[in-house]
Amino acid sequence: MTQQEKEPGEVTRLLQAWAAGESSALDELWPLVYDDLRGLARRHLARERNDHTLQRTALVNEAFIRLAGQRSIDWLNREQFLSLASKIMRRVLVDYARQRNAQRRGDGAQKLSLADTQAALAVEEAQANFNDDDSIDVVAIDSALLRLEKLDAGQSQIVELRYFGGLTLEETASVAGISVATVKREWAMARAWLRRELAAA
Repeated sequence: MTQQEKEPGEVTRLLQAWAAGESSALDELWPLVYDDLRGLARRHLARERNDHTLQRTALVNEAFIRLAGQRSIDWLNREQFLSLASKIMRRVLVDYARQRNAQRRGDGAQKLSLADTQAALAVEEAQANFNDDDSIDVVAIDSALLRLEKLDAGQSQIVELRYFGGLTLEETASVAGISVATVKREWAMARAWLRRELAAA
């Protein structure tokens, strides 16, 4: 068995050890998940403006610090960890955007483009990049996604994994524990709902 085949089991073991109170497990976990976290951060930041001042390393570190506070979770596997990491990165970016908007309010700042935000939600594949300063209203998407979570937690998770986490249909199905066909159907329904919500806003 190769190291790569062993690693997912090792990540799960370390997560469970850490939750059980072994603080040294966190030090062992960090190098095993660092590349995955950097990949998540790259996908999240690819949807931000070109001159975003929050760097990938800072996003990874902030996410890991916040994850370190999630000791009470019943860790099942590496995918669950990465799903939560993606959600935390979204929260970091939303908090950052809210701070930035508060600082710019009243200074003649232009509103972010709703049309581009809707276009972003309509894109099926993770390779699409939206890098213009006015391309995505992260706060509006987050607010809509929180409303969707109250209505349908499954659809909200799929949007989280696909849109923010950059996972493929197959990867999303694996993490969510559902079929690829179900992911496709729920993803389409969630995007339609979010587009209506954003248009109404």
